[in-house]
Amino acid sequence: MYERFFGLNERPFSKTPDPRFLFMSRMHREAMARLHYAVEERDLILLTGGIGCGKTTLSRALMDELGEGFKILLFINPRLTPLEFLRTLALRLGVAEPARFKTELLEQIGAELYGLYRQNLCPVLVIDEAQLVPHKDTFEEIRLLTNFQLDDRNLMSIVVMGQPELRKRLAHRVYEPLRQRIGMQFHLEPLSLEETAEYLDYRVGIAGGAPGLFDPGAVAGIFRFSGGIPRKINHAASLALLEAFGREVKPVNAAVLDAVMAELDLTAEPMQGKLNDGSCRHP
Repeated sequence: MYERFFGLNERPFSKTPDPRFLFMSRMHREAMARLHYAVEERDLILLTGGIGCGKTTLSRALMDELGEGFKILLFINPRLTPLEFLRTLALRLGVAEPARFKTELLEQIGAELYGLYRQNLCPVLVIDEAQLVPHKDTFEEIRLLTNFQLDDRNLMSIVVMGQPELRKRLAHRVYEPLRQRIGMQFHLEPLSLEETAEYLDYRVGIAGGAPGLFDPGAVAGIFRFSGGIPRKINHAASLALLEAFGREVKPVNAAVLDAVMAELDLTAEPMQGKLNDGSCRHP
């Protein structure tokens, strides 16, 4: 719709976690370095961050960067009982008919892991949205996967990602055995104002545009709304481009941001809740 007007080849603020558009802030660079290290060391790493901070996009970029010596086992919906988790893992590893009982399942999983080791392949188990894991015993099965090892190395790498409440959950004493197996952990923070400006320019550039499409006033407005959270930046920037296109204004300025703030606030209303008198709560 607005791509030609702004000199873009595609829309720069899509909601999908496209690794091409991953902006590597200082925090994201450090997180990626830790992910690579943990995977190469066949360790267990915990990555947490607020909603929309870029965890999933980071994981997709990691998968794209890993070479042929790695086999990705991705779980994007971990609402599984312990047995469902093990059966799904067995399927992802290549077991044609996963066993119905845990003991046999673990034997099948172990056999597949040793087989991949003989092929010089490292399985990388990636569990996204791990705060949704419903059972403590499912986390126990994740911990026990680290028991599949040789004298000098584990047979698989494990990446556990989730929202901040996951870190709080794992802090409980019942998860102490799992915490002792976590080799590395990292928490993603939102972008700063300066990084928000760089983020906008970066994504516009990937889409074929020129830097400066958002002037300083517009950047400040987007930062105030988003708090530096990439997903919320994308939302505000997309609406701002539509508004600026309708007004035939470029670069996008503060007046354009002011015009879309009502729509942004309306979108946020269900998350904010309502007062007893029916009026909206505003931060």
